[in-house]
Amino acid sequence: MAKVKTYELRTQNREQLLKQLDELKQELASLRVQKVANAAPAKLAKISDVRKAIARVSTVISQKQREQLRLFYKGKKHLPLDLRTKKTRAIRRRLTADELSRKTLKQQKKETHFPLRKYAVKA
Repeated sequence: MAKVKTYELRTQNREQLLKQLDELKQELASLRVQKVANAAPAKLAKISDVRKAIARVSTVISQKQREQLRLFYKGKKHLPLDLRTKKTRAIRRRLTADELSRKTLKQQKKETHFPLRKYAVKA
């Protein structure tokens, strides 16, 4: 089987990708049987290529699935945890810009009645 190209995989639909994944897994199983039966070294080298091809196909499948989920949840109020931006724990916990700018009634009164004094400094 020829080397699997990722850009070619992206053009295929889900059913084709799943079919190709199944074929690759079958091929890997047969190669492992041949390995036990003392096959040629060329066959043994092919095992790693097939494993990498399986990884490529499964990666493309999961990327497409996540892309569709992002479209589904776009504009909704809540987003699943795995689709949210990771950032850091501290950034996720900190107050939003709106929460930071809010002031209590007492603080608002204090600022209006006792504004910051401006001094002219002699140079």
